[in-house]
Amino acid sequence: MLLTRASPTFLPSTSAASPSPQQAPSSPTFGRSQYRRGGGLVSVSSPVAGQRCAARRRSVMAAAGAVPAAKLENADALIDSVETFIFDCDGVIWKGDKLIDGVPETLDMLRSKGKRLVFVTNNSTKSRKQYGKKFETLGLNVNEEEIFASSFAAAAYLQSIDFPKDKKVYVIGEDGILKELELAGFQYLGGPSDGDKKIELKPGFYMEHDKDVGAVVVGFDRYFNYYKVQYGTLCIRENPGCLFIATNRDAVTHLTDAQEWAGGGSMVGAILGSTKQEPLVVGKPSTFMMDYLAKKFGITTSQICMVGDRLDTDILFGQNGGCKTLLVLSGVTSVQMLQSPDNSIQPDFYTNQISDFLTLKAATV
Repeated sequence: MLLTRASPTFLPSTSAASPSPQQAPSSPTFGRSQYRRGGGLVSVSSPVAGQRCAARRRSVMAAAGAVPAAKLENADALIDSVETFIFDCDGVIWKGDKLIDGVPETLDMLRSKGKRLVFVTNNSTKSRKQYGKKFETLGLNVNEEEIFASSFAAAAYLQSIDFPKDKKVYVIGEDGILKELELAGFQYLGGPSDGDKKIELKPGFYMEHDKDVGAVVVGFDRYFNYYKVQYGTLCIRENPGCLFIATNRDAVTHLTDAQEWAGGGSMVGAILGSTKQEPLVVGKPSTFMMDYLAKKFGITTSQICMVGDRLDTDILFGQNGGCKTLLVLSGVTSVQMLQSPDNSIQPDFYTNQISDFLTLKAATV
């Protein structure tokens, strides 16, 4: 069978299924919207528009097949071909709280060549400022404006659709989402403060909820409980036009190095199951953040290389946005997983870790 790599022209904005009609209000802001930050307007594609393309991408990839990833041998050629590198964090820059070998030298080398560096993570438990402190603790000189977490993406999406400031956001998630919503000027409730709340079921019990909630944001939540499920469900089902926004749909996460743990997708799945509505996904592999970054920095996505350790989020994120893609084997994906017949997501290149840029940069094909 002839294998080809699908052209970025046909790649969509997200991998989530199309939303139900109740999700998308009649407002025209739910197509291409204007994002306000720092006094400027940035036009971005909404997750809804991108979700409509998901089925098309899958059919294109199935029909065309995917070219097997090439092992990176000439790092110089890749570096010279792009203006910007987008890095995932966990499994690429660090593992837990430990820096991966060679990362500082690699980032310094790329900066010395005039490359723009951006760090994008699906982890919504921290805000950009909190991630900035982690980079600093690990000895990395990274500006807060170079960091984009899915917690920030949730707030940015609400800004992009001119979410009414008199409406509230119910949060199923942790502190990072709350801090980004606060910085954006939105009212919120829920989050960690609902972590110890319980429901005592008895005859005639009726659970009240705030009728001013206009959006429910769901992210990874270590304090997830039935109270949050019911509260979020009531808001989405009973408040007219209430949005269901997911920071990501990751099936698993890596809280320890001993095993995989249920990811944010499990929390999102609970709300999806009770409301029968598909979420608006703002994290990877949705291209909401990619569209935002391209507009913010004034670059075309063909001049970006996405570097990550996960096929279904990082690499798909890059492919959906029309970027070059590099898989590193320093995180959750092994070469056996990459080359498995069951895997249909193939990056342009793969290598062991990003410090290979230092040892392979002078090599020839």
